[in-house]
Amino acid sequence: MSALQARISEARVLDSPSVRFRRALLALVLAAAAVVGPVGQARASIVERVVAVIGERPILWTEVVHRAAAGRIQIRMQTRDLNVVSVQEQEMYRELLDRMIDDRLEEQTADRAHVTVSPEEVDRGIANIAAQAQAQQGRPVTVGDVMSEVSHRGLTEQDFRDEIRRQILEGKLIELRVRPRVRVTDQDARAAYQHWVQDLKDKQPVDVRTLALRVVLGSTQQQVDARMALAWELVRRARAGDDFCQLVSQYSDDTSTRATCGARGAQPLATLLPAIQDAVRTVPPGGVSDPIALNTGQDEVIILVMPLGRAHVPSFDEVKNEMMQNALIEGLERARKQWLQDLRRNVYLDVRL
Repeated sequence: MSALQARISEARVLDSPSVRFRRALLALVLAAAAVVGPVGQARASIVERVVAVIGERPILWTEVVHRAAAGRIQIRMQTRDLNVVSVQEQEMYRELLDRMIDDRLEEQTADRAHVTVSPEEVDRGIANIAAQAQAQQGRPVTVGDVMSEVSHRGLTEQDFRDEIRRQILEGKLIELRVRPRVRVTDQDARAAYQHWVQDLKDKQPVDVRTLALRVVLGSTQQQVDARMALAWELVRRARAGDDFCQLVSQYSDDTSTRATCGARGAQPLATLLPAIQDAVRTVPPGGVSDPIALNTGQDEVIILVMPLGRAHVPSFDEVKNEMMQNALIEGLERARKQWLQDLRRNVYLDVRL
């Protein structure tokens, strides 16, 4: 395999629907850790026991507890009712154990198929996360930044690398064992389109253009005032008839929307920041709001908003490729679940939790 083919293969694995599904699970774990800070203050002793056996390999209670640490603390931060804590923790343990059984089945399948994940692939997976974060945030994000954030949120580097390894391994197995089972037709895409259109209607989608001016953390008052003065000047120019798209291209610090005239496509109104929602409600379509100062948690941002009214719902032909992809994702997830059920039927499985 050529170097180019290898890179393409890696990209497909890291961006596969299954990997995106697992990333969502990882994001929940990271979010839980972010709420409570570093884990590791618990003092209670843990009695070892076997909670599941897959084939001849056990899953130990301490393994479940280790992977549940952040979620367990999050539950305790949300309520002080010990009865509620107990019920929620037991549910979490059962769901986590179910995922760990799937992980173990995938590892056994990978062993038989001689599918492995090298440390270099894990490194590239983490680098890919940093690159995606950089593209989304419009500022430099290094692997060191990612690992620092992981540590800050209470996960060890090894725990994080283990999760990335599981994602990549599952992605490879999906490509090998599941992808050949899925065939997406035009009818599947049209069904996905109907669901998508209904979802858009239910969430009141709006089209909004924004121009963002970043105010770097630590700026002097003089520098802040200069950025605000620029924002008001851009408002004046836009209201006087200057092309808003050209202003976005020239001045916006949001690199992810410079090429799209400051637009991110149809978005549910409820998902927008409250200040932007207010601008959408009060500024007429095609108008430009006064500058809106926002705090992103890292930098101050001054936003100009141009509402475009209710979102245009594209025809099927306009979004056919996207709908084919949506149908593929849905088909892969159904096939993945069926594949895991087949694996469970073909192995000795004893769950004791």
